[in-house]
Amino acid sequence: MAKAQGQQTGKQGARKIEFVFDGKRLENLKKSEIPQPRLRNFYKEHVIEALIKKFNYKNVMQVPKLEKITINIGVGDAVSDPKLLQSAINELELITGQRPVVTKAKTSISNFKLRKDMPIGCMVTLRSAIMYEFLDRFINIASPRIRDFRGLSDKSFDGRGNYSVGIKEQIIFPEIDVDKVARINGMDINFVTTAKTDEEAFALLSEFGFPFKKKD
Repeated sequence: MAKAQGQQTGKQGARKIEFVFDGKRLENLKKSEIPQPRLRNFYKEHVIEALIKKFNYKNVMQVPKLEKITINIGVGDAVSDPKLLQSAINELELITGQRPVVTKAKTSISNFKLRKDMPIGCMVTLRSAIMYEFLDRFINIASPRIRDFRGLSDKSFDGRGNYSVGIKEQIIFPEIDVDKVARINGMDINFVTTAKTDEEAFALLSEFGFPFKKKD
């Protein structure tokens, strides 16, 4: 599995993310030397066949797949303390290995001193290899570290084959140093699939090992 390493750079505390494979930096590897994410291979070698058997698909193109993962952190207090937003950006980059984009307020709310287009959060959209790397770490490392974890709800599908989960603490991810956290931030994680139904999406994520609550 690839490892993302954060390195402190610059006066603003921004971090440069470097992916390392077996001690070698990504840019120093030949394309043939870069290993495929474990869960991408697992999808090709196991998940496709399992879903074809379950839903009787006629061809591989009908089999649903994970299209992208979006992660959003809202930082309402950034209105009064912009440093909190920068901390959230740095942490989300450490967690995902991808530089987030800043999200802005769509409307003004005078009671909260919020103006339209004011920065209030950050988000990333993960695709391809980096998406599978994050999925692997979320399933096998981060989610078991959720406080009082008893499994993820299977009620959070949107009716169109997509699944969302709210995380209360970013410190479940091992990339985050608890001693350096400015404040505890939650985040919303959305798993977007090509499945046409929630049943198919549930089966897809379950085959990946998604830790859904076990039914009695």
